[in-house]
Amino acid sequence: MRTANIERKTAETSISATLNLDGTGKCAIDSGVGFLNHMLTLFAVHGRFDLTLTCKGDTEVDDHHSVEDIGIVLGSCIQAALGDKRGIVRYGSFMLPMDETLMLCALDLSGRASFNMPFDFPREKIGTFDTELIREFYLGLVRACPMSLHFQMLAGTNAHHIAEAMFKGFGRALATAVSVDARLNGQVPSSKGVLA
Repeated sequence: MRTANIERKTAETSISATLNLDGTGKCAIDSGVGFLNHMLTLFAVHGRFDLTLTCKGDTEVDDHHSVEDIGIVLGSCIQAALGDKRGIVRYGSFMLPMDETLMLCALDLSGRASFNMPFDFPREKIGTFDTELIREFYLGLVRACPMSLHFQMLAGTNAHHIAEAMFKGFGRALATAVSVDARLNGQVPSSKGVLA
C-alpha cells in the first residue's frame, strides 16, 4: 500500500493528513474551511484516494494560511506515498464536464514544479470562500510535490462548477499518473532513470 502520514505545525496552522493512493475514495476531512472540505472530498472520491485530514488554522484572520498549508501537506503526502516513483504511469490527464463547465487537467509527475492556470474565476467569492485561494492551494501542492500541473478551462461561467471541475479533474488525472504500469517492471518512467 502506498500511504503517507504528514503533520505540519506552524504559528498559523496545525495540520495532520493521511493519504492512501491505492484506496477506494474513503475520506474524512475537517479543514476548518467548509468549501475546501467539499473540494477535498471530491478530489478523494473521484481519484479513489483514501484521505483523512484535519486542520486547526487562524481562520479568524482569513482562510489563506489554512488553504495554502493544506495544499503543502497534501502535496507532501503525494510525494511521500510515491517514493522513488518506480513503475508509475507518470502522466495523467482528464477532461471533466461539470454542467456548463468543461475543464482539462493534465499533469506530469516529473519532479519539476510548474503550474499553469491561465484563467480567473468569474467572481471573487463562492459563499464566504475567496476563489483566489484555489490558485494558492495548487501552488502549495506543486511546490511540495514537484510536478507540471496544467488547468485549461474550455467553458465555464459558474464559479462553483469551475472549482468542482478542477478538483474532480485533478483527482482523476492524478489517479492515472500514480497508477502502476506492469510493463515497466518497476523501472522509473524516464529515459534519464530518475524523476527529479
